[in-house]
Amino acid sequence: MTQRSSPAAGLSELLETRRVILVVGVGGVGKTTTTAALGLAAARRGKRVLCLTIDPARRLAQSLGIEEMKTEAQTIDPALFEAAGVPVRGSMTVMMLDTKGTFDGLIAQLSPTPEKREQILNNVLYKYISTSLAGTQEYMAMEKLYAVKGDPSYDIVLLDTPPTPNALEFLDAPERLVGAIDSAATRWMVQAVQSSGKFSLNVLAKSAAAIVRGIGKVSGSGFLEQMAGFIGEINAVFGGWKKRADEVSAALRGPDVAYVLVTTPDPLAVREVMFFADRLREQQMRRDAFVVNRVHPSYGQLPGAGEVEEAVARSGLGLGPDAAGRLRRAAEDESRLGRMDALHLMGLEAALEDEATGGSLLAHVPAFPFDIHDLSRLAKIAEVLAPG
Repeated sequence: MTQRSSPAAGLSELLETRRVILVVGVGGVGKTTTTAALGLAAARRGKRVLCLTIDPARRLAQSLGIEEMKTEAQTIDPALFEAAGVPVRGSMTVMMLDTKGTFDGLIAQLSPTPEKREQILNNVLYKYISTSLAGTQEYMAMEKLYAVKGDPSYDIVLLDTPPTPNALEFLDAPERLVGAIDSAATRWMVQAVQSSGKFSLNVLAKSAAAIVRGIGKVSGSGFLEQMAGFIGEINAVFGGWKKRADEVSAALRGPDVAYVLVTTPDPLAVREVMFFADRLREQQMRRDAFVVNRVHPSYGQLPGAGEVEEAVARSGLGLGPDAAGRLRRAAEDESRLGRMDALHLMGLEAALEDEATGGSLLAHVPAFPFDIHDLSRLAKIAEVLAPG
């Protein structure tokens, strides 16, 4: 049976029982803020927290009291929490993913010799692949997560997943990158590199040689030699790379990993998060929690105009002419938005209720009348997600 998060529980159980939490969602739904808020909630419980972000907004850095996110780990100064009136018993460290640095570290770890490592790192094609090839960022995010997962410096690691059009591309990233290396085309290129390391088409079958020659006419033989050299070099680490990718994929399905799916009441965002949920189920992964950000309240019977006028008069706030009318219209507008939000979320809630195995938490974060740009306001989100 699906659980609805309650004021007494929220997502607190995940913070106490999981080593890794991946926060998933399309852009613009508050995914990064949710990650930071969950990290703050864990730190308030005495956890040593690492929040790994991919493309953080400057506003998030400001909300944590730092100038900017860096690729080096930054531990938030406890004095900042104290100044904001946010008691924190643990610690909170933040870090931005360095895609190329992570890739370089993986090559250094898997290369059989220092010479082979330098050959790969200095190859022109490697420099492109490690920074610009589609899928590299997603794979390296998982690689970095896998690396820090075993770091005893942290009790819990939260990952704000990459901002890609398909928010679950990271699930296939290890297999896709290995597949790109272990393809028919790359095997041809390996065959074309003789033991001397020189590029030659003589060893290729006629059909393969014709294809490679066609590529050479377009790109030039220098490009082919660079490609052949890179593939020959990367082939030396391929066995270790494939093993590592298998380990990363297995880690994503481990019992100590939780998935938190983030959405807003917007119909398109709801459809996307339901698609993500189905995809996780296909991959034999849990959908541990759903967070719906920016939910408007739906009021019951609003007081009459006379009652509002009396309340305004008693308050002595001096709100100006027609204050009662303006307040009532604002409340009506907010309630109308709340009813629309509830309507848009009916499909998601029904899908959760129909789960045979259940277990998914559902947390609604209200549409606050302010931006989240400091620790005290981030703490309000943390309190909604994981009270106490």
